[in-house]
Amino acid sequence: MFDIQKIPFSRYGSFITISPNHQEKGDGALYIRNIRNGDNDFGEVFKIELVWEGKIQSYKSTLKPSFLLLESAEGYVEFCITDANVLQIRSKGIGVRLTGITGAYDYAVMVESDRWEVNHSSQEMRYMIASVKGLIEMDAPFIEQRCDKIIADLLPDSIGAEMECVIEEFTTIYHPRSYPAFEDGRMAVKRDFEAWVHNTLPLPEEYSSGKDLAAYITWSCVVPAEGILTRPAMYMSKNWMTNIWSWDHCFNAMALAKKSPELAWDQFMIFFDLQDTTGMLPDFVNNRFALWNFTKPPIHGWTLKRIWEQSDYVTVEKLLEVYEPLKKWTNWWMTYQDSDHDGIPQYNHGNDSGWDNSTIFHKGTPVESPDLSSFLVLQMEVLADIAGKIGKKDEAEEWRLQSKQLLTGMIEHFWDGERFTAIRSGTHEVIESDSLVLSIPLILGKRLPGDILEKLIEGIRDKGFLTKYGLATELPSSSFYREDGYWRGPIWAPTTLLIVDGLLSAGEQELGLEIARRFCAMATKSGMAENYNALTGESLRDPAFTWTSSVFLILGYLLYK
Repeated sequence: MFDIQKIPFSRYGSFITISPNHQEKGDGALYIRNIRNGDNDFGEVFKIELVWEGKIQSYKSTLKPSFLLLESAEGYVEFCITDANVLQIRSKGIGVRLTGITGAYDYAVMVESDRWEVNHSSQEMRYMIASVKGLIEMDAPFIEQRCDKIIADLLPDSIGAEMECVIEEFTTIYHPRSYPAFEDGRMAVKRDFEAWVHNTLPLPEEYSSGKDLAAYITWSCVVPAEGILTRPAMYMSKNWMTNIWSWDHCFNAMALAKKSPELAWDQFMIFFDLQDTTGMLPDFVNNRFALWNFTKPPIHGWTLKRIWEQSDYVTVEKLLEVYEPLKKWTNWWMTYQDSDHDGIPQYNHGNDSGWDNSTIFHKGTPVESPDLSSFLVLQMEVLADIAGKIGKKDEAEEWRLQSKQLLTGMIEHFWDGERFTAIRSGTHEVIESDSLVLSIPLILGKRLPGDILEKLIEGIRDKGFLTKYGLATELPSSSFYREDGYWRGPIWAPTTLLIVDGLLSAGEQELGLEIARRFCAMATKSGMAENYNALTGESLRDPAFTWTSSVFLILGYLLYK
């Protein structure tokens, strides 16, 4: 169903993942991985090989949501993550070799004749390997402080027989328990995924294969609350982008809001759980740590409104929960990110904008950019709405006033009569750029004067950003354009949704839906990649990304309605 070389095998609520090592020296082999600890660590635990009569066998793979099948000429092996911490393996006619990717202090010790404990200190995890059918042959000679190697052959006990084995993660003490029969476990996982699909937004039939992939990626990328993760969290990917970034989570929340509002709220709030006392949100978070060197743009007010428009789950109590954190986040930008004190906030690094290497940053920073002010105009407006709903009428009026003042200020600051520009903070030097980011003020819709709005729409429709596949992030005719230039050309899901939303807000239904249609057709054909070649539609970078999947579902739902 899916290609294991691109799409990792995992399941909802688990850190266990099977995939190749996509790093530069990757060998194409599959590995059992522990995706805790962030994207600085690929998390390899065991290399997987099929073995028959002591010889390594080639195989072909089939990946379905509930199991991974590896077939060779001599037999087959199936893998199923039947529980968050449990990987069950079943084979017929062939064995499985697990070669530990070991470091200092790693060791294997026999617990019983059919059970071995592998202490993988570099991954800070222990693994109990237990035989259900067949036998375990362990090659793990101990030398000084560690095993020189750890190689476990999981074998049928006779020719053509079956083998079953269970691998369970644990951290301190292993507590023996019963496991489901392999087939029962597989069926339970299948039902779990089917329930997820049932709660996935409906799409036009022409995008059905894309929906299947998007549903699997989003379902399989949810990890449990653990460590500093306060809630179940949808990682960006289980390939190598094994974190959550502080605007990515917003798009995932919006895709969940209509059918799974509680999980959507968890995605939205998880960064506010970690908010600094100043109001800043971290750049990214995983179970181990949050990175504070950067942050991401304040799209959270815009997101929150999109969430509450889809579900009555966002009650007054929820608005009370989010009001002060959203207020602090807004004030952080206006207080601490305005070093020239001109009332217009700035980005101190491209990473803070989400458009890491956009051409608006090619002359350095800090940069004042109209997208940032646009987000905050909307966020202040949403804060006014919330304040009104929770009985803070004076604050509601103040937020409305601030929103209008910032809108006026940003137009005076950035509009040159033909287009929005970005400028260097302090010097107010205009930065020459053909980046799509300068069109993001479209999200303000009819709040903008009619002549400005019309020129923005013309820029999207006629200037050259819109290719056969969607919106390039840098004008293809620009000297800075790069086919695989990250934010200097490729099509990205989040920017597509922001522009489509702006067009719809401006009443440009036909153009907005046409862009949605092009994106969904491309993603259905090329997969849910991190980004895409704007001129060919081919996938680029990480091929299994959740915010792409979520945006695909949101845009597809617009075309379904």
